[in-house]
Amino acid sequence: MPTSLSTPGSATGRSPIADAGPQSLCAREPHVPAERLVAEMVPPPRFDGVRFDTYNPDPNQPSQAEAVTTLRGFAAGLGGAHATGAGKRRWFSRAPRKAEPAGPRGVYLDGGYGVGKTHLLASLWHATPAEPSLKAFGTFVELTNLVGALGFQKTVETLGGHRLLCIDEFELDDPGDTVLVSSLLSRLVEQGVALAATSNTLPGKLGEGRFAAVDFLREIQGLSAHFRPLRIDGEDYRHRGLPEAPAPYSDEQVAKAAYATPGATFDDFPGLLDHLARVHPSRYGALTEGISAVCLTDVAPVPDQSTALRLVVLADRLYDREIPVLASGVAFDRLFSEDMLNGGYRKKYFRAISRLTALARDAKGLVAQ
Repeated sequence: MPTSLSTPGSATGRSPIADAGPQSLCAREPHVPAERLVAEMVPPPRFDGVRFDTYNPDPNQPSQAEAVTTLRGFAAGLGGAHATGAGKRRWFSRAPRKAEPAGPRGVYLDGGYGVGKTHLLASLWHATPAEPSLKAFGTFVELTNLVGALGFQKTVETLGGHRLLCIDEFELDDPGDTVLVSSLLSRLVEQGVALAATSNTLPGKLGEGRFAAVDFLREIQGLSAHFRPLRIDGEDYRHRGLPEAPAPYSDEQVAKAAYATPGATFDDFPGLLDHLARVHPSRYGALTEGISAVCLTDVAPVPDQSTALRLVVLADRLYDREIPVLASGVAFDRLFSEDMLNGGYRKKYFRAISRLTALARDAKGLVAQ
C-alpha cells in the first residue's frame, strides 16, 4: 500500500495518491453538452422507482396524505387529447391553446426538509399520462443552466412542447434568477405547460432574507400566481426512528475504505471545496457519475457562504444518486456556522446536513469492523 494512502490528491498542495488507488473528484472536470442536459431531465436514480403508492405518509401529519390525494388528481387532470398523435401536433404548434382551465397551472409543494417533497414530485412525474419525452424533471439549478446553455427562446421552444415541468429545490438566490424564471414560466404557462415545484419557501416569500425581494415584488407575485401552494408538514423522515449518524472516522479508516471499495473516490475536504469553485454546479451530477462512494478526510466547517452553497448542491447530487459518504474530521452537523444556520439560506443548509447525515449512515458498511 502506498505511503500517500492518507493524503489524497487535492488542490491544497498535498501529494497525489498513487495511480493504482481510488479516483479523485478533484481530477474530474466534466463538460455536459446541451443536448444531454435536456435528455437527462428525468427523476434521478434515487427517485426513479418511487410512486405515490410507495410514499409513506406520517399518520400524525394529515397534510401528507392530503398531498398524495391532491397530486393524484393533478396528474389525472393532465391526461387527455395530448396523448394522441393529433394532440401532439397541437401541442407543438406555436399558437397557445385557448381551452386551458383558468387559475394556477401548477402545484407548489412547500414544507420542511425531509418530508418527502421530492418523492412526491417524482411520483407526479411518473403518474402523469404522457410520454417521457413530453415531461421534464430537474432542479432549479439545472433549469437555469439549461437556459444558459440553449438560450432563452430555444429553452421556451424545447420545454414548450412538454406536458409537465417539475422543478425540484425551487429557490431564488439573486434578482437575475427572479426575472429569468418569472419570464420563462410565464411563457411556458402560455403554451399550456403544467408546472410542479418543491421548495422550503412559499412562492410569495422567495428571495426573502437573501436579496431585496421587495424590489422584485412584481416578478415574485407573478411566479406565485402560477402555483397553488400545497403545504406538507412533518419531521425529517430520514431520521424518523433511526439511530444517530456515525461519528467521523479516522483518516486511516477512510483511506483504507477508499482503497478497498471499487469505484470510490478519495479526496481531502479543503481540496474538494477548492475544486467545486472551478466546476459549475450544474455539472455536479456529471462530476459524481459512476462513483460508488465518496471518501473524504479533513472535513471542517466551510469558510464562507459561496462555498457553503456549492456544497449544498453537491450534497443534493450525491443524495439523488445514493452515493455514501465516509469522512474524517468534524461531524456534518458542524459544517455550517451559526450565522449561516440563522440566515436566509438556513433551510438549504439544514437540508444538506440531513442528506449528508443519511449518506454517512449508508457508508458505515464500508469500514471494516
